[in-house]
Amino acid sequence: MDEFTDVIYEVENGLAWITINRPERYNAFRARTVDELVLAFKRAWADDAVGTVCLTGAGEKAFCTGGDQKQRMETGDYGPSESGLFEVEALHRVIRDVPKPVIAAVQGFAVGGGHVLHLLCDLTLSADTAVYGQNGPRVGSFDAGFGTGLMARAIGEKRAREIWFLCRKYSAQQALDWGLVNKVVPAAELHDEVRAWAAEIMQLSPTALKVLKQSFNTDTEHFAGIGQMAFSALKLFGETPEAQEGITAFNEKRAPDFRAHQKH
Repeated sequence: MDEFTDVIYEVENGLAWITINRPERYNAFRARTVDELVLAFKRAWADDAVGTVCLTGAGEKAFCTGGDQKQRMETGDYGPSESGLFEVEALHRVIRDVPKPVIAAVQGFAVGGGHVLHLLCDLTLSADTAVYGQNGPRVGSFDAGFGTGLMARAIGEKRAREIWFLCRKYSAQQALDWGLVNKVVPAAELHDEVRAWAAEIMQLSPTALKVLKQSFNTDTEHFAGIGQMAFSALKLFGETPEAQEGITAFNEKRAPDFRAHQKH
């Protein structure tokens, strides 16, 4: 992969900015986007001049809205990738495994798989215009493993189940009150706030930060195995009429009708 098309990668004073650059699709990711994100995180990992990483989205409308459902409707999958696989699990892994603090800078929508991405980051700084939530059950999908386990750890079982079982949208202030994000600032100040946090982080011992991040990860590592099972189930489920109703309704901009699939 010689050049990025879906991602912008920049390094500024030791801070690596990784920007999902698909604003026309609300920064939803296709398979190529995921490949590029994995590569960008690995570049930041390998660069000794980088001490902190920021994941964000281009434009003001969205941080990331998860998998590209229009692509899924058009081709039945998320498009071609370098390996032939949809490497979203590898993306989840590299965000956790890169031995440097990762900050999510969220503006606009962080929903579905995009909501999971911000959860996987070590810290989340939010614009006051951000909107949070899950969308999977509405479109015939789900993201178990880190998507459920880390959320429950962050905000508690009852609130995490509410987010998944109702698919509502939540304001930046609500996310802050619940512990989903670390700080909310005016949208115009978001990038400067990231720079300030990164500068403070990079005054600290990189080895200590690396070991601390690995220690935090150890307590939740079992969610990776659960996530693998969930992705296996999702692949099978995605071919069913129930899942197809969800994605068709999304693209037709109507409410899905799952009544025929209610099971005893």
